[in-house]
Amino acid sequence: MDKILFEVDRSMAFITINRPNQLNCFDLETLHHLEKIVQEVKSNPHIRVVVITGAGEKAFSVGADLKERKQLNEQQVRSNVQKIRDLFTQIEELPQATIAAINGYALGGGLELALACDFRFASRDAIFGLTEVSWAIIPGAGGTQRLARLIGISKAKELILTARKIDASTAFELGLLNKVVEPKELRNSAIELAEEILRNGPLAVVQAKYAINGGNNLDLKTGLAIEANAYEAIILTKDRTEALKAFSEGRQPQFKGE
Repeated sequence: MDKILFEVDRSMAFITINRPNQLNCFDLETLHHLEKIVQEVKSNPHIRVVVITGAGEKAFSVGADLKERKQLNEQQVRSNVQKIRDLFTQIEELPQATIAAINGYALGGGLELALACDFRFASRDAIFGLTEVSWAIIPGAGGTQRLARLIGISKAKELILTARKIDASTAFELGLLNKVVEPKELRNSAIELAEEILRNGPLAVVQAKYAINGGNNLDLKTGLAIEANAYEAIILTKDRTEALKAFSEGRQPQFKGE
């Protein structure tokens, strides 16, 4: 059985962690497979939105496969953690918009994967937590950094240092989630957001994401310079000309990503 499922529908890609009996945790084989798919997505200009989810109804992902981790020596543990950290950074840096559709437990590395996505939608019964300190380690795949940037340093410390698990309503109140829905509505809700994004200029979406990510946590002057460079990249595009022409003709633009 493939540990990662991958499908493309129109301009949307769906990546599913497919280890439901193991609560979709990451062993090394799963990470290698996921990395291969991420690289395939990155190089495919026809894919414009990516939805990441977990198989089954119990878990998005509970992070590292602790049974495998127990068998690793110290150097292998370092290598494994670096692999996860680098992979999630690759996901964060994808030019496409990414949506985590969180369908159950999102713990440890599972939550860190969701934090690397642009948007997070969750089913009402989802549970979240960076619980690593309860295992005498710390979040090592970006959790200490991305969570603090998303919900603020004090709240991030509270969740990480207590290893607390929270429900979807609390996660939404903290600003960790974009939306909470009933479990049966999760996939369609993610698709609805994807379709909203797909109606817009493909190159503009890429450059807007680049400008937001690139300027995040930098001083305003540097951020504005990044924004200016991103704007410069789309001035000569055919899509920009098409948008102006469509406006003058009172019709919807037909973008081609050119």
